[in-house]
Amino acid sequence: MTKCSLKLFCLLILLTSQSVFSQNKISIPQAFANSYISEGNKDYSKAIADLMQVYDAKFYEVNVRLGWLYYYSASYEESQKYYNIAIQLKPNSIESRLGYVLPASALAYWDKVLEQYLEILKIDDKNSTVNYFVGLIYFNRNDYNNAEKYFEKVYGLYPFNYDTVIILALTKEKLKKNIEAKEYYSKALIFYPNDETALEGLKTLE
Repeated sequence: MTKCSLKLFCLLILLTSQSVFSQNKISIPQAFANSYISEGNKDYSKAIADLMQVYDAKFYEVNVRLGWLYYYSASYEESQKYYNIAIQLKPNSIESRLGYVLPASALAYWDKVLEQYLEILKIDDKNSTVNYFVGLIYFNRNDYNNAEKYFEKVYGLYPFNYDTVIILALTKEKLKKNIEAKEYYSKALIFYPNDETALEGLKTLE
């Protein structure tokens, strides 16, 4: 093969490979669309593979979605990994921190869950859902003083809510604040007149 023929041959190979690459390359919207279809078919491995075709460590949206898909695949450590990348990319993103809580809860990593909740409250201190769950974590740890603080925040925002009222009643009782406990148990009966927890609580405090 002459030198000229060799150059033409190499050029042909190069052009052919570029053409194949161009045909195989997928757009980001298409990768996400394919991933949604795969998820709808409950093929989470395929949904993840669809996104990996366009993966970029600096791409917030793909990391959040991978966190979700790995969580649904019960690959909780991997899920945490991608949610954590998303958090680092956008530290003020509440959605990525709430996402991280899902696999952390599944693994019973309650310290990590609490850490993310407290970070969220630095961003949005009036987030009623997060305040409630922080209160529950403290309540389950028998730290009733801290639990009371967060439950009262929620009550201040949403006073007409059974779950908040009844947990406040239980917390006040644990703290021996019996007058306040009776008040909240009585409020609980406004929602459910035959509520067993409220009736039992009032009977105990008589």
